[in-house]
Amino acid sequence: MGGEEFELVRDAFDSNWIAPLGPHVDRFEEEFAAAVQVDNAAALSSGTAALHLALLLCGVEPSTDVIVPCLTFAATANAVRYVAANPVFVDSDRESWNMDPGLLREELTRRARIGRLPAAVIVVDIYGQPADYDRILPVCAEFDVPVIEDAAEALGAEHRGRPVGGFGSCAAFSFNGNKIITTSGGGMLVSDDPDLVARARFLATQARDAAPHYQHSQIGYNYRMSNVLAAIGRGQLGHLRGRVDARRKVFDRYVERLGQLPGLEFMPEPSYARSTRWLTCLTIDPAAFGSSPEDVRLALEEENIESRPLWKPMHLQPVFAGCDVVGGGVAADLFENGLCLPSGSALTETQIDRVAGIVAAQIR
Repeated sequence: MGGEEFELVRDAFDSNWIAPLGPHVDRFEEEFAAAVQVDNAAALSSGTAALHLALLLCGVEPSTDVIVPCLTFAATANAVRYVAANPVFVDSDRESWNMDPGLLREELTRRARIGRLPAAVIVVDIYGQPADYDRILPVCAEFDVPVIEDAAEALGAEHRGRPVGGFGSCAAFSFNGNKIITTSGGGMLVSDDPDLVARARFLATQARDAAPHYQHSQIGYNYRMSNVLAAIGRGQLGHLRGRVDARRKVFDRYVERLGQLPGLEFMPEPSYARSTRWLTCLTIDPAAFGSSPEDVRLALEEENIESRPLWKPMHLQPVFAGCDVVGGGVAADLFENGLCLPSGSALTETQIDRVAGIVAAQIR
């Protein structure tokens, strides 16, 4: 946090705009849309709320199918269940850890033959890494399937120099406390379609009809962001580039210290992408390294340093047992051998070196 956030929050208090909506919400939406080079934005209570609304606005209906990556956080697939649709999980590729475009094409082709195309495809920019939109968008367009971009972890990332968030029909961002910038809790839905975003705002404000009294012709949701949180977001947004650069420097320092160790590989970055390096992620081959990722995690924990496995793939989650899956072996392998190291923007070189030293000491 910097000084700007505090002053903007003070302004919100002084103006008595505390509850949802207000001048800072309007400005945050405008400034955020400009930052990701998309025409329209709606500030919401969470990134999950943005995903839920995105599915509704793309016309996903109960009992239809929605393609989701195997490797993602549960919120992506949970939102599919919110609209009573069925998640269909597609495996990762090795080059980006994102949804495999080749497997996606195979699945859409197969579904076209049997007359059961999905209602939408949710593409996740995993760990701040842009997906391969050069290959994903044409195949989805070929089968006329809308793309929803889950960019929750990727604010500030770029695909061929263009910010993520503008590659699908709409995109969802998160400002949870662990993201690149935070409003403590909150999210944003963005789209170049003004009608889609206007409808998102309507649904997010309890779908209140235009009437002097409270009248509702549709089910709505309490999903709008407060003016106070938007004030924090505006202050944070001004430091976005610096926050991304800091995360990338953290990643580079780890690579400098650990990159030559046997059996240890860092998350790759394809030539088309500039990742946020939201988390520094790596895989460890126990046979070559001599210790497993869990051994390393426990060694760090002994020193009061938190690290975590990669996301457990959705097709391996008990709650999604029985859902269709295409492939799954790559995501499962990444989970089995993966680890996320401390990655905060404020980490010092001394702290990074301390973590790296403990990791290196686990070589057997």
